[in-house]
Amino acid sequence: MKDVVKINENIFIIEFKVGSQNALAQIKSRNYHQKYLNENKNIYLVGINFDENEKNISNFEWEKV
Repeated sequence: MKDVVKINENIFIIEFKVGSQNALAQIKSRNYHQKYLNENKNIYLVGINFDENEKNISNFEWEKV
């Protein structure tokens, strides 16, 4: 599930995944950030994975575009 949050001069593109598929890698491979590049704002890609069994965050990664 992908969400986009715009706060002032920042855009956060957040992907949530349950299981082992890398959430940040999906944001990059599908170029979710491309349509925001012309807004002249800071763009942050945030990937959050949840463990299927424990229902807790198993991986959290981010990077600035």
